[in-house]
Amino acid sequence: EKGYETGEHAPGLKLGGCGAYKAAHHIIKTHAKVWHSYNTTWRREQRGMVGISLTSGWGEPVDPHSQTDRDAAERYIQFHLGWFANPIYRGDYPEVMKNYVGKKSAQQGLGTSRLPTFSVQEKTYIKGTSDFLGIGHFTTRYVLQKSFPFLQVSSYHTDPDLAELVDPNWLAPGPKWLYSVPWGFRRLLNFIKTQYGNPLIYVTENGVSETMQCSQLCDEWRIQYLKGYINEILKALNDGVNVKGYTAWSLLDKFEWNKGFSERFGLYHIDFKNKNKPRHPKASVDYYKQIISANGFPNPREVMS
Repeated sequence: EKGYETGEHAPGLKLGGCGAYKAAHHIIKTHAKVWHSYNTTWRREQRGMVGISLTSGWGEPVDPHSQTDRDAAERYIQFHLGWFANPIYRGDYPEVMKNYVGKKSAQQGLGTSRLPTFSVQEKTYIKGTSDFLGIGHFTTRYVLQKSFPFLQVSSYHTDPDLAELVDPNWLAPGPKWLYSVPWGFRRLLNFIKTQYGNPLIYVTENGVSETMQCSQLCDEWRIQYLKGYINEILKALNDGVNVKGYTAWSLLDKFEWNKGFSERFGLYHIDFKNKNKPRHPKASVDYYKQIISANGFPNPREVMS
């Protein structure tokens, strides 16, 4: 979307309303080809697994009693996670995505939908091509219905007819987009369980960045973020969600897309101005070490010998 719709990321193409859908279409088909290649050539010998990692926020209806808001929240998830997961686990794009993009395309006088279609053979080839689902998750939005007037300039962002809101009480320690909303993660994981037949899940990305500089490396808010989100994964496990592993994002501060080195997700602070790039542990390092050692939250009453 940022590479082919808005042009914010490489390759920097601004193909509004079409580019992201086309790029995603190729990604899904290519992923399936890789899976089949491994399945036929290497699996018997190596006994490995091939999956896909998808990043998605959670969309919560502003008014859970409003069917309109619930439908909008459903569209939020389907236009993010379902866009890729639905073809892989169920054989085609989400119905709501096909309906909304098709309807908007017809309003523009286009002969076909801006959302590409899979042939019958492609649907069969793609369905089931994931031995596990990797999930990257960072934040949540409240969602409500918002009808966009007929626009001559089409956009992936206006296709689902929704608006995203945040709660001003949510903590936002880093960038403007990343609010700490742990309960959204449990709901997303349960959605995956229900929608896609409870697949094996590895959390491949979950963390928070800072934009402020803290000379004492005192990222207490990152500790609270990790604690909250990991706790919600534990609740999801108790719900029966098949989560097998968790990876915090990320080990080191690094080059972060178009934000460069200004946005820091690392457990280790990197001094980018020093040519040797020395690494300094933040407070979250010790906390995360304890979680890894205990394979969960350490017992607060346990005395370290």
